[in-house]
Amino acid sequence: MNSRNKYISLEGWLSILGNIILFGLKYWAGIVTGSLALIADAWHTLTDSVSSIIVLVGGKISQKPADEDHPFGHGRAEHIAAIIIGVLLAIIAFDFILGAIEKFGTKEKTIFGTIAWIVTIVSIIVKEGMAQYAFWAAKKTNSSILKADAWHHRTDALSSVVILIGIAVGKYFWWTDAVLGFVVALMIGWASFQILSKEINSLLGEKPSDELLKSIRETAQKTCKQPLHLHHIHIHNYGHHSELSCHIKLPPKMSIEEAHEICNTVEFALKENFGFISTIHAEPIDW
Repeated sequence: MNSRNKYISLEGWLSILGNIILFGLKYWAGIVTGSLALIADAWHTLTDSVSSIIVLVGGKISQKPADEDHPFGHGRAEHIAAIIIGVLLAIIAFDFILGAIEKFGTKEKTIFGTIAWIVTIVSIIVKEGMAQYAFWAAKKTNSSILKADAWHHRTDALSSVVILIGIAVGKYFWWTDAVLGFVVALMIGWASFQILSKEINSLLGEKPSDELLKSIRETAQKTCKQPLHLHHIHIHNYGHHSELSCHIKLPPKMSIEEAHEICNTVEFALKENFGFISTIHAEPIDW
């Protein structure tokens, strides 16, 4: 197992174990106190376990090498897995918005006790710890799926902070729990939007930044005294593997052998500097 897969696997299993324990504690506290917000937070935590299973499966698939049916590898499996996590968060957010609206209608007051305080504080500490580890591992491995899972942990920790504030003022207002449930649902929904917008853009294909295009042209030109006029640059991201295609302009009377040598040199430079596997099309300079 390579180091990338090791980080993904470890984060996934730690997340599953921790979230199942926290789900049990939160759900028990929610039932005892009759709090919609705590029960919503409990289910949010349980979906972290589901998303962690997706992390493990998506991470494993993304590491599979290229084959006949997938010549560019399986790296985009991470983006697909992250989208599944985002959709799960959206469904949960919608469900608890409906629950909060219903609780507003009943005007039921929730009495929080010591149990709610203890469970919520423990949840904040544990979930933020999980988020910190997942963010660190995502940065270490450049993994979008780990980053999505980290945000899932972070939103759970933040929702618990909101609930803790609500517990402190809950005895004064009957509508506190309904408002908390609604706020937690909105936070979950925002996390869903952040994940989905990023991953869908990645799958659709994003335009390279002007800075990156400039850097590519400069790197290519340094390999050759002949002006290359690099253009038609396209970058295709396949998760852990990126392909670049572009055109260069060369003198029309240059031999095929010379043109081929220039293309090879540029391709090597782009691989060394950016990690791109490049395909370069040479065309006459007067075209």
